[in-house]
Amino acid sequence: MQNYGFARVAAASPELRVADCVFNADQIIEVIKTAHAQEVEYLVLPELCITGYSCADLFLQPRLLESAKQALLRITAATAEHRMIVIAGLPVSIKSRLFNCAAVLQQGRILGIVVKTCIPGYSEFYEPRWFAGAEELEVSELRIGGSVVPVGNDLIFACERDGNLSFGVEICEDLWVPVPPSSLLAQAGATLLFNPSASNELVGKADYRRQLVGGQSASCVAGYVYAGCNTGESTTDVVFGGHSLIAENGQLLAESERFTHESRMITADIDLPRLQYSRTVMGTFRAGKGGRNYREILYATPLSSTRRELKRNVGVNPFVPGNPLQRDERCQEILSIQTSGLMKRIRHIGTKQAVIGISGGLDSTLALLVAVRAMELLGRPASDVLAVTMPGFGTTSRTYDNAVGLIKALGASMKVVDIKAACLQHFADIGHDPEVHDLTYENVQARERTQILMDLANKNGGIVIGTGDLSELALGWCTYNGDHMSMYSVNSGIPKTLIQYVVAWYADHEADETVNKYLYSIIETGISPELLPPSATGEIVQLTENILGPYIVHDFFLYYMLRTGASPGKMLYLAQHAFGGAYPKEQLTAWLKVFVTRFFTQQFKRSCLPDGPKVGTVSLSPRGDWRMPSDASAALWLQEIEEL
Repeated sequence: MQNYGFARVAAASPELRVADCVFNADQIIEVIKTAHAQEVEYLVLPELCITGYSCADLFLQPRLLESAKQALLRITAATAEHRMIVIAGLPVSIKSRLFNCAAVLQQGRILGIVVKTCIPGYSEFYEPRWFAGAEELEVSELRIGGSVVPVGNDLIFACERDGNLSFGVEICEDLWVPVPPSSLLAQAGATLLFNPSASNELVGKADYRRQLVGGQSASCVAGYVYAGCNTGESTTDVVFGGHSLIAENGQLLAESERFTHESRMITADIDLPRLQYSRTVMGTFRAGKGGRNYREILYATPLSSTRRELKRNVGVNPFVPGNPLQRDERCQEILSIQTSGLMKRIRHIGTKQAVIGISGGLDSTLALLVAVRAMELLGRPASDVLAVTMPGFGTTSRTYDNAVGLIKALGASMKVVDIKAACLQHFADIGHDPEVHDLTYENVQARERTQILMDLANKNGGIVIGTGDLSELALGWCTYNGDHMSMYSVNSGIPKTLIQYVVAWYADHEADETVNKYLYSIIETGISPELLPPSATGEIVQLTENILGPYIVHDFFLYYMLRTGASPGKMLYLAQHAFGGAYPKEQLTAWLKVFVTRFFTQQFKRSCLPDGPKVGTVSLSPRGDWRMPSDASAALWLQEIEEL
């Protein structure tokens, strides 16, 4: 089975002895064997790992340099039996100058030798005493072990079978400068960036290193693998902690434990098609090569075509941060974005009222909270929000009581309009049997409510605040020109799985005790449009997730389709990894088919959405992130689902 383009990368920090190239080569070869057994495809070793970084004036000794070269040839020979790329650091003497280099190895060959560009000579660093920078290199090729090898800082390594897959190498300090070589390599097409490093440890430096690696992977829209050397280095003046990091487009995938006295390796799977998709979507990413002309070195594809266990965390809810602190920050920011957008619209129009339909469900609750917050920040009373609850054939006492109680507790103006009589009259007018609980029966209620809200807004000089969320828009789970329509839609950028957390944040941080009680009661209520009559005991019978499938699964599909360009097969592959045994493959496949079918057939509803603030990276606004013809065919996607 496919692995869907994930590249397995590793950063290793072998045990070493300063200036003992034979011992170090032995350790490196063992790490290569371990990495190969774990199906690693790209292995990055630390800066000057063959000799040790802290050799100081020993770097000038011909005996050490010759031993390093012989060790490199041994290590190269150890790669002969597989296609794994190995990157190892060593000093190389070229025309009476010494260069800090990284050798790129594959299948028993040295593909190229990358030279360090930026040589630090400040504070605890004094590399210029021994090493020259790449600008002093006078040759473009070097003979090593009977082979002629490209050398320089102008090398980019391209996969011979995939024109979109290439990588580049920079060395330690190169990342710390204003314009790192990796930035130019990324502009030239490198989707993987490798950094053999020997950064020492200082108080607070690890945090900075994380920010640097994560930020560079984000600005380059790339995978970034940073390998730090371990505590086997000399501690004469500084201590090395072996801090290694793997990041993908701003997300930290793996990090090593520091200050251990043994070999260690971290691995992660980098989503190459996702990176390529993100670069394509951005359009502005490739703004040239910064004046550089790179030599392209071809290498054999190391990617495995077989499926294996995925080595990366795939959360079941990609819209919701797993860290509680980050989740709270996200919820607060979302509320601020929604509130700010609505405040601007209210000020611009000069509206007297914000009119909103309250059902006692999550979506309308969040919209009500946003409306009340907007009025308060504008210095206006909460009573300038007209909250209208409109009980119909499916309204239960629980949702009705929650709606009325919340409106009163927030201090908004309230109006109760029972829509049953109006709907029965309409059934009579159009000749519909009210005992037939079909789509007409449901949508008549939705449109009646929208008509009431629109008319009240006209009557009171207000605007109708929409309540529909991103998940409902993706699935088309809204009545066209019913709850689908408003004058400003504050929830349209927020997925269903995130809304409950935003409401909970408000309950915990801004609500009084009474409001808190109603909000948590609403959070605990099943999701339903309440358009069909309740059970004999007054319970909700029309539960949306029993009809469509769990929103947490549909939001998962939505995120990976729009944010990463994942195919149906890849979405299912990731879903199986994320949800584990919670749902069988057959059930996930069925829900995936529902998602794809509805996403394509319901585009016409998204093509005429009202204004609303963009909140996250996934949006379906026809004026913003998503432009799709309403008549697009889903055949290609459905065919792939059938073949899964």
